Amino acid sequence: MEKTFDALLARMQELRDLGGLISLATWDQETYLPPKAAESRAFQLSTLQGIYHERLVDPRLGELLASAVGNKHLTDDQRAMARVLIQERDRAVKVPKALVQALAEAQSRGLVAWREARKQNRFSVFKPALERMLTLRREQADAYGHDGERYDALLEGYEPGMRVARLSPVLSALRNNLIPLVAALQSAPRKVGDLFEGRRFDTETQWRFTMRLLGDMGFDLEAGRQDKSIHPFSSGQHPMDVRLTTDLEEGSLTALFSTLHEGGHGLYEQGFSADHYRTPLANAPSMGMHESQSRMWENLVGRGRPFWSHYLPALREAFPQALAGVELDAFHTAINRVTPSLIRVEADEVTYNLHIVLRYELELLLIQDSLPLDELPSAWSERMRGFLGVTPPDDTQGVLQDIHWAWGEFGYFPTYALGNLYAASLYRAAQRAMPTLEEGFARGELKPLREWLRTHVHADGYRLPAEDLVRKVTGQGLTDVDFLAYLKSKFGALYGVTL
Repeated sequence: MEKTFDALLARMQELRDLGGLISLATWDQETYLPPKAAESRAFQLSTLQGIYHERLVDPRLGELLASAVGNKHLTDDQRAMARVLIQERDRAVKVPKALVQALAEAQSRGLVAWREARKQNRFSVFKPALERMLTLRREQADAYGHDGERYDALLEGYEPGMRVARLSPVLSALRNNLIPLVAALQSAPRKVGDLFEGRRFDTETQWRFTMRLLGDMGFDLEAGRQDKSIHPFSSGQHPMDVRLTTDLEEGSLTALFSTLHEGGHGLYEQGFSADHYRTPLANAPSMGMHESQSRMWENLVGRGRPFWSHYLPALREAFPQALAGVELDAFHTAINRVTPSLIRVEADEVTYNLHIVLRYELELLLIQDSLPLDELPSAWSERMRGFLGVTPPDDTQGVLQDIHWAWGEFGYFPTYALGNLYAASLYRAAQRAMPTLEEGFARGELKPLREWLRTHVHADGYRLPAEDLVRKVTGQGLTDVDFLAYLKSKFGALYGVTL
């Protein structure tokens, strides 16, 4: 039986190696790939993904996994490895090859149609491609299998174990709490202007500052790197090879927060246990769990007053003209300005989750086939007015703003909100464990948080489902209590109101 598991482990390692190469090729595609190499890279990725799929659905792998399930001598980690790979393989073998190919073609056509629709500012240009993608995703959900809610089968691909019956009440309650909270802040007597409007920040100086932040966070630059891209993202090929990117704009300091965000992802990737390298356990248990790490570093740490009491003097020194006379209170308030906006990626901490709930409610209706596509733009606008009090002036700033539906990523959006909720609960647990944590931030001491996260979150990898891991660390599962308490305390103080 031991030799059987050795054979299974070799298969696991092969799959992880192939996945790492796919990830590396994708990272390069977004950073250094020469423009004329795009077509060749598409072929290379297609070949690698085809090999990965063949290895994953290989009947011999199924036999090895079945043997592992019946092996009473496996360690807990070995059982967890088998469980995670079984979950991935079961989904892969249930989808017919013809449907896989149809989805790939629909994604390609959907992206082209989405870009053209944005160019023309007309949802109708995108509608046929979206309709085709929805048809295929419903077929895929039915192939995966579900207990009546197709969306559950798609959600499983991003947030394993989460179900609509569990998710909808949480997000609905979050929406109902956030709408009056936003209204209270907007009507507060204390107003917050845009401190950074018209100021210029040299991009190379920003770059050097982001590299300093990564080092202070404890990101190992000998086991990873940061590069520049239009859209920041992170890519983990292996815990010893983690790639981050940030965006640099002369008119803002967004690069600093992008680096903190992607650095949070990167620390997670570097923090998996060495015992799990090249196995299914060297992975986050869900997208929401991964997002909790990035949002924690970007917002709960990086938009906090203790953090900037240490870093603002250095930032003023780096940009003596742009930040001349800017004091801590003004800076801290400015980077936490709450303003209902049209665009999700530009949203502040308080309004951001309303953008997510909007998308979740709409795509749930779309997968249920209970919202005609002709009504999608108006349904979007109606929710924007109801949730945020703003109305998109056109389709590009409304229903066409995200790429996710062009790719058919139904089930992905909720993980952003889950990440915020998990982040608040985990951060509160860290504060309980280290009462002087934020005093350390004020001295530039960020690594104690990294070490706590590494011990209590990162090292577990995919041993447990996401909510079980959060419950193990915090004593409770998914809840909005900690997140709402954090928002009310922080923003009530900033705006001078009791929330």
